Amino acid sequence: MPDLLDPPDLADLPDPRDPPALRLYNSLGRHVEPIEPVTPGRVTIYTCGSTVYRYAHIGNLRTYLAADILRRALEYLGYQVVHVKNITDVGHMRDDTFDTGGDRLELAAEVEGKTPQQIADFYTAAWLEDEALLNFLPGSVMPRATDHIGEMLELTATLVERGLAYEADGTIYYDVSEFPDYGKLSGQRLSDLRAGHRVEVETDKRDPEDFALWKRAGGGRLMRWPSPWGDGFPGWHIECSAMSMKYLGERFDVHTGGIDLKFPHHEDEIAQSEGVVGHRVVSHWMHSEFLTLADAKMAKSAGNIIRVSDLATKGFDPMAFRYLALTAHHRSKLDFTTSAMEAATAGLRRLRRAAASPAQTDGAAAPMELSGPAAPPGAVAYRDRFVTAISDDLAMPQALAVAHAVASADDLDAAERRALLLDFDQVLGLRLGEAEIPMASGELPVGAQELLQRRAAARADRDFATADTLRDQLGEMGVEVRDTPEGQVPSLRR
Repeated sequence: MPDLLDPPDLADLPDPRDPPALRLYNSLGRHVEPIEPVTPGRVTIYTCGSTVYRYAHIGNLRTYLAADILRRALEYLGYQVVHVKNITDVGHMRDDTFDTGGDRLELAAEVEGKTPQQIADFYTAAWLEDEALLNFLPGSVMPRATDHIGEMLELTATLVERGLAYEADGTIYYDVSEFPDYGKLSGQRLSDLRAGHRVEVETDKRDPEDFALWKRAGGGRLMRWPSPWGDGFPGWHIECSAMSMKYLGERFDVHTGGIDLKFPHHEDEIAQSEGVVGHRVVSHWMHSEFLTLADAKMAKSAGNIIRVSDLATKGFDPMAFRYLALTAHHRSKLDFTTSAMEAATAGLRRLRRAAASPAQTDGAAAPMELSGPAAPPGAVAYRDRFVTAISDDLAMPQALAVAHAVASADDLDAAERRALLLDFDQVLGLRLGEAEIPMASGELPVGAQELLQRRAAARADRDFATADTLRDQLGEMGVEVRDTPEGQVPSLRR
C-alpha cells in the first residue's frame, strides 16, 4: 500500500508572503466571501476523505477534485497550503443519520472474508491510486481514524464534563439541545427535526436527534477499544473533530466535503468541536454538488457506479473526466454521459496540442516570464483573466474558457501559448505538458489496426469526412492519431 505522508512541522515552513485574496462561497453564511487565513499567507484545509470499505467512484472523486482545485488555486496565487485528508477506517455506520446498522468496515470484512484491517488497507490503496490517476496532489497528511482513538476519547470526555453529552449503558450521546447553534450550517431547526421523527430509533437516547460520540461494543464486535465507559468504538462524526483539530489547531481556514455531508456529519462536527473549545473552529465551509449518471445520483445501491479505472475500458483518458469536472462549477450538479465525455476528450485534446507545440519538435523551451515588466503584454492580459476567474469562487468554467482562448489566440506566438497553458495547468491539473506515447501495432486495442488501415485509405482517396469519422472512433477506443508527412502516428492517451 502507498505510504501516507507524515504531518508537516508548521514551524519549519518558510515565512508566508501576502498573496491576492481568493473569494469562496461559504456554506455557513451562504454567501461568497474572501478567505482570510488565520495565519496570513498560509491556508489550512481539512477534507473529509474516503471511507475505505469499498472502491471510490467518480462521484466521490468529483468532491475530492474540488478540494484539489482549491488547493492548487491557492498555491498558484502564492499561498502556503497545509491540506489534511482523513481516512475513515472505523465508525462509519450503515445508517449514518442514526449511527445504526453495523460498521461498514466490519460488514465488508464479513462479506469478503477478510479482517477489517485488510479491508481498510486494500481500499485505501485503491483510493490513492484513483486519486493519482486523476492527478490529485497528495495530502500534507492523511490521518487514519484508528490511529486517533485517544484524541477522540479526550474530546468525548470533555463534552461529558461540560454537560454537552451523556452516557447511556456504555454509549455516549451528544445532547444537541445543549448546543443552541445546532443547525446553523444546514438550516435544520431542532423543532423540525423532532417533528420529523415518527418513531424512536434508539430507546436509550433522550431525544432521537442526539448522536453518538462513542458506541458500546457488542459481543461480536471486532473493532473495539477500551474507554472509561467500557469497550467500544467511535461514532463517525467525532473522528473528523479529533483529526482536524489535532493537525490544524482549534481554528483553521477551510473545511471541504460533499453536499451530502452538510447534515448530519458537518453539523454534528461543528457541535462537537465548538462544544469542546467554546468558539468557532472552521472559518469557511465548502460543499460540492453531486455527479449524476443520466440524471440519477451515483450510488452503489442504484447499481450505477463508475470507477476511474473503468474509464479506460470505455475509451476515455482519466484526464478527460477531470476536464469534464472543470466544465461545471463545483456547486452545480454535473451529469456524466458518453456525449459529455466525448466533448471533454475533444477539449482536452485541443489544449494538449496547443501546449505541446512547439516543444515536440524544438525541445524544452526556456522558462518565460508571465508577469512583471519582462512578460509579453498579451500573455499578462490572459494570465490576469485566468487569475480573476479562479479567484472568484473557483469559477473553473471561466478559467477553462481563458485556456481555450489562449490555445487559439492570434496575438500570441506558439511559445507564449505553450507557456501560458502550462502555467494554467498548475491549477487545471490536466497534464497538458505530457507528450503522446507512440504505440506499436501490437499494443493497439482490438479493432484499432483495422480502423487505422481504413483511415489511411480514406485519406489517400481524399475522403476526409470518412477519415475524421474513423479518427473519432479511434478516439473512443483511447487511441489518438497524429498525421505527419510520413503518415498517421497512433498514440495511447494518458
